[in-house]
Amino acid sequence: MAEITASAVKSLREKTGAGMIDCKNALVEAEGNEEKAVEILRKKGMATASKKAGRITAEGVVGSYIHMGGKVGVMVEINCESDFVARGEEFQQLVKDVAMHIAAIDPRYVKREDVPTDILDKEREIALGKIQADAKNANKPQNVVDKIVEGGINKFYEENVLLEQPFVKDPSKTVGELVTEKISSIKENISVRRFTRYKMGEGIERKADDFASEVASMVG
Repeated sequence: MAEITASAVKSLREKTGAGMIDCKNALVEAEGNEEKAVEILRKKGMATASKKAGRITAEGVVGSYIHMGGKVGVMVEINCESDFVARGEEFQQLVKDVAMHIAAIDPRYVKREDVPTDILDKEREIALGKIQADAKNANKPQNVVDKIVEGGINKFYEENVLLEQPFVKDPSKTVGELVTEKISSIKENISVRRFTRYKMGEGIERKADDFASEVASMVG
């Protein structure tokens, strides 16, 4: 059986828009042949998302989710191509699911491109510092060090970027893969545009209780 590499899966995913697991399974079935894998995905209706990626998404909805008795709230805008789809049950459920995910996992950005360059530079600096601080990495070649650093950046994306995060209701897929599945199912382009997450009391400086002073005033 042909070895299925991560780069091969990534390449197929970029060409078809299908999920990582679906791409890997297709490559296994195709014995590593990418063209055959694309055909397999098309027959299963999983390779339609990439064809719709350039379409304008000017419709959609702003959905909301309130959690923990009003302690956490989320508003998210998800766009599609038509008002008909925006009002449909499947699209509405997607909006609810994404809003709930944001409430639970607290991402900072929608997609990789939204992460500021200075933040990525700082993360690379931190990752490199950790490598250099470990004596066992002293003789590692530069290309290996670079791969470790990029692995740290990918981990940062997974933890902070909405579309890169494992979906809270089904961690076997990312939120991005969930959206891709809906594009294939609904037959329209879909994009997560923006979101805001509120946590009750966040940013408010709370007065610290001075227990010692309180006791002193009571006995004095």
